[in-house]
This record gives sequence, C-alpha cells and structure tokens, in this order.
Amino acid sequence: MEIVSGMGDKPHVTSQQFRQILEGMIGQESYIITSGENLEPELASNNILKIRSGMMSHHGNVSSVKIGTYDEVEFTNGSRGMKRIDLVVNRYKRNAETNIESNEWIVIMGTPAASNPVAPAYTIGNLQNGDLVDDCPVFELHFDGINVTEVTKLLSTTLNLAELLKEKIGNTANLIELLTSNAKVVQDCLTQTGESGIYKWYNATNQPCTGGYILVFKYNDQMSFRIAIGNSGIYASIYRNGTSYGSWVKICTYS
Repeated sequence: MEIVSGMGDKPHVTSQQFRQILEGMIGQESYIITSGENLEPELASNNILKIRSGMMSHHGNVSSVKIGTYDEVEFTNGSRGMKRIDLVVNRYKRNAETNIESNEWIVIMGTPAASNPVAPAYTIGNLQNGDLVDDCPVFELHFDGINVTEVTKLLSTTLNLAELLKEKIGNTANLIELLTSNAKVVQDCLTQTGESGIYKWYNATNQPCTGGYILVFKYNDQMSFRIAIGNSGIYASIYRNGTSYGSWVKICTYS
C-alpha cells in the first residue's frame, strides 16, 4: 500500500493512479465532460471537421480542446456514387521508451460501398494494463457521394454535480421528501433508534419532537449524536449506552 494524495520524499503520483481516481468519480466508460462547448462538431467543408472546445474522459484519461479555441480535422473527400462511414477517434498514445503520453484526433477512413457502408475498425486498448494505443471513437462521418450528409456524436455528455442534483431532486421540497420518505416510524427515541438514519417519532410523552423527525449519527455501539426536527424548533442531544447524556438543546427556533 502506498499513499497517493499526500507528500512523499520524491514525486510519486502517476498518471495511472490519477486515471483510477477519475474512473471512480466519472466512470470507466467514455464521456464528454460538461465544459466549454462540449466538443460540438461543425462541418466546415466537405473535407474539414471543426471541433469546438470541451473535455472528455476515456477510461479515466482526460483530454481537452481549450476554451476559446477549436480543432480542425481533415478527412478524405467522398466518392461519387458511393457511400462511406469514417470514424474520428481520440487516440491515446504512450511512447514505450520515454513513457510520454499524448492525445490526438485521428480519422479512420471506412471502405466505400454502393450501399450499407460500415464503420471501420479501430484500436481497442486498456490504459490501466499499459497498452500503448487506445482509440476512443467520438464522431462518425456519413458520406453519400462526395457530400458529408451527417456528423454523429457518439458520446453522451455527463451532467455536472449541480445539474445531477437538480435532475434527481429538483428543489428543497423534493429533497425533504426524499430524505423522509423512508423514515422508520418509532415510538421510543432511546431504544428504537440505535442505528444511523432518519426516524419519524410519534410519542406524545417525549417532547420536543412529537410528530417530527430525528436524524441519528451513530458514533459507536455506546454513543450517538441526534438532531431532532420538531414542531417548535431544532434540537440536539447526545445519547450514550441507551440513555440521554444531557438534555435536548435547542439550536434553532422557527420564526
């Protein structure tokens, strides 16, 4: 075992370790990361594709087209009376001698066909296994005769955290509903809330939380910290060995 997110006696964090972290956060597949213009393609001519700014992740390897710039990719013109599909791939390469890594756009030309053309083959690698080349198909170029009739983006764009929360939760009311929808109903705060979680407390003899919610944060088998959201405010208390260790302390009063 070795430390990654800390200082050592020499440079020690590798690109492979960084990719492992990103794979855990973003995912192990290939995605366009919400940034800039999300690598939006634009057909500049019948043999030039313009790729707008943005970032993408492929097996944890992140590459980008800088904000405020664009890349241009040149490809071979189509053939009259023939159809064709080309692939625009983001190619990862590692020099076996120097271990220098890089990314670049590569166009892999498909085979012209009178009908039903197929996309060409590409190099499938595994960065974590040390492969020197790994292609990620990002766009398909569809030709009908000499014209490009369609540019297809092959990767989906990931939501950032704010967008994801908005999509899944929506607003505060939905968040409260999400948190409390699975709350376990209990009658006795001391004996029935031993594990961390959210509980709905119905016990007329135990104020301040009758009809409210208790958030339990279990520290260990002997002690837990509890926040009670009741009718008249928010309270906090510590419980130890199944008994109250100090009274409920009001930490917030509703206006």
